[in-house]
Formats: sequence, C-alpha cells, structure tokens
Amino acid sequence: MSGESPRRSGKKLLRVKVFWDDLPERQLNTETRNMFRISRLQEVLKHLPRGVFDRAVSSQQADKYRKSFSCWQQLVAMVYAQLSGVTSLRTLQSSFNAHSAHHYHLGCRALRRSTLADANAQGNEAVFSSLAQALMQQVRGGVRNEAQEFLELIDSTPISLKGAGFDHWTDKNRTQRTQGLKLHIVFGLAQGAPLEYSISAPNLNDLSYARTLSAQPGKIYVFDKAYYDYRWWSQMNQSGALFVTRFKRNARFTVKASRAIPRNAQSTILKDEQVSLPTKHYAGGRNNAYEGVIRRVEVVRPGKPSLVLATNDLKSSALCIAERYKARWHIELFFKWMKQHLSIKRFLGRTPNAVRIQILTALIAYLLAVLHAQATSFKGSMWLFLSELRATLFQRPDLERQRHRRWRQRRFMHDLQQRPLFT
Repeated sequence: MSGESPRRSGKKLLRVKVFWDDLPERQLNTETRNMFRISRLQEVLKHLPRGVFDRAVSSQQADKYRKSFSCWQQLVAMVYAQLSGVTSLRTLQSSFNAHSAHHYHLGCRALRRSTLADANAQGNEAVFSSLAQALMQQVRGGVRNEAQEFLELIDSTPISLKGAGFDHWTDKNRTQRTQGLKLHIVFGLAQGAPLEYSISAPNLNDLSYARTLSAQPGKIYVFDKAYYDYRWWSQMNQSGALFVTRFKRNARFTVKASRAIPRNAQSTILKDEQVSLPTKHYAGGRNNAYEGVIRRVEVVRPGKPSLVLATNDLKSSALCIAERYKARWHIELFFKWMKQHLSIKRFLGRTPNAVRIQILTALIAYLLAVLHAQATSFKGSMWLFLSELRATLFQRPDLERQRHRRWRQRRFMHDLQQRPLFT
C-alpha cells in the first residue's frame, strides 16, 4: 500500500547522520536559548593579566581621586582606540558609545571625551608601564621551550612631536633630527613582538639605554653602529651572550687568522677573519676593555660598499652571521608597522603624560594582538589580522557560529524534504 508506514511494512529506513547528531539535545537547546556570547574585543582583553593590572592600580593609588572613570575604563578606551584606528577624541567617543550594549560586559560606562582627556593628562603612567612589561614577559614565555635561536634585535625610533602644545616641553631636548621622544625596543624575532622597551628624550644616546640591559647567556643580540662600544661588547661577551653588529669604516684592528670560505659562500662572503682590537684609547678617551679575538666578516652588497660585520661567535658559519644581521630589518619593519597602523603619530593629548600613555597603549594593543593571533592559530600577517579584528571588534564570534550552524541545519532539512519531489 502506498500509504502504509515503512515501519509496519518492514522496510528499513536510512539513518542520515548530520553534523549536529554528536551533540546532546539538551546542549543544542541550551545553546539556542542562551544567546549571550562575549565580543571579539572581550576575547582580546582576556589576554590581559588582570591581577597585575589591579595590583599596579592599588600600589600606585591610581583610582584614588577618580569618581566614575577608573583606570580600567581608561585602558579599555585607549586599547579600543588603537585597535579601531580612531584618531580623535570625538570619533572615539562616538564610535565607542555606539556599542552601549557591550559596555556592561566590558566593565565600562559611556565615554566622555573630556573625561578621557583629563585622565590621560593626569593619569599614572606607571600603571600602563607595569602592564606592558607583564605582557612582554607573557609573550617571551610563549616560545621558551621551542628549539630555535633566541635572536633579539635592539634599536630605537624617533617620535616627532611639534606644534602648539608640544613645543614648550619638547624643544629643550630636541636634536638636529628629532623633536619629541625616542622609543627604545628590544624585539624578539621568534616572538614577533617587543620584549623590552624604554621611552626617553631624543638626545639620550642609544648606548645609555643599551648599558641598562642585562645580557643573558645563550641569547644572540643584533644591533647597528649606534651601539658601537667595545666596553659594552666586552660585557656581553663575558656574560655568555653573542652579538652581531657592524664595524666602523675607520676601525683599527690586527688580523690574527683568516678562515676558509666555503665554495657555496664565495659569492656572498669576501673575508672571514679573526682580529684583535687596539688596546689603547679608541674613541672619546675610552679604554678598550675587549680582550681576545673578535670575528670580522665582510659581506657583498650589490651596487653598494661591502658590509663589515663584527661578532663574538667563532663557531657559526659566515653565511649564518650575515643572515643574523639581515634579520635586523625586522625591527625596522616593526617600527614602520606601528607608525602606519597604530596611533603613535597623531595623539589624543599633548601633555607629556598623555603622549606616553598613548605610546604604552599602542604597545599593549600590539602585544594583545600577537597573543590573540597565537591563541587563534592565525596564519596570515599581522596587518591582515588587525584588519579582520578592526572590522569585528564588537561581533560575538560564538554567536555568529551558532547562527551559521542553525542556518546550515535548516538548509539541510529543507534539501532533505525537497529531494523526494525530484525522484
């Protein structure tokens, strides 16, 4: 009979297993009813060490004279400003307040630009500094057990601050090239992120910052001629760290031995020598404290004068030494990326405190982006990741996936019901 039930007629029904069969019915019903999910911005902020931040606020008494706008709200607003790409207080207020449904879950209230401007001008920079340092330690620990070279790049970049509101406090420390501040960075190549930082006046010599760093055994430090100091090189050598840098053109030395250049490196490496440095004064009346031999590697540069490298690594190949110095370009790309894609060229305030807090929140935003990219196993570039993040800051990824899942379920059932019409 055409109307007879398949169960009564003895016919076997084909059970089609679909993607939601593995989930309990109770879980599906719960996920359908519970519509709240955290936003992408909240996912990024979850990487913040909240305990470190709260302890810094408490120790500095940063919230003591604040009535309704806490340091946490200031941090969220400034990180949002960096990630969203806003360049003025007015657009920051308008865009942030447009998502009022998310304020409660972020621990914030509606933003007022005058309140944020006062907080940046009078707030405590040490709170944001402690948070940035904690995030750098968190990023550093992420690759602690991976088998790769611990290559760290050292450099600095100027931050220009000119015009009304800036001149009265930046003009006195200006140099011929820069009026503003200088950002010193130790960049971890394996981590793809800064590991140490300092903000100084532009007239501070790069060596003054470098001498404050503690070289760690087993690390490889790469830097340019701005850090040319035999005494500092000697301290790094004695600590068990390796370094790669450049010789100056007028550097004096005595060749002790010449090393054979492999056939596959002869088109790139001109010379590979072990030399000793002069024992007398070499610059500014400074004594040469570097004892022992140092390696001198001369590298070909097409269309340019050859590159003369100095290193205390006597074991690695000359090509490896050249590749390490070539990797120094990554910190230059980092500075360029920061200035192009985060807000450290246009500032929301013009006081020294406001400028420093904005630079710190730019570093914090970058570190959070790196941590979130690692957590989500993102394979593209940081610019593509930031572009995607910038467009979906207030989307709820879990809710979007749940909606897509229900749409696929309805589409599958519809196709299943329509199939008998065409058979």
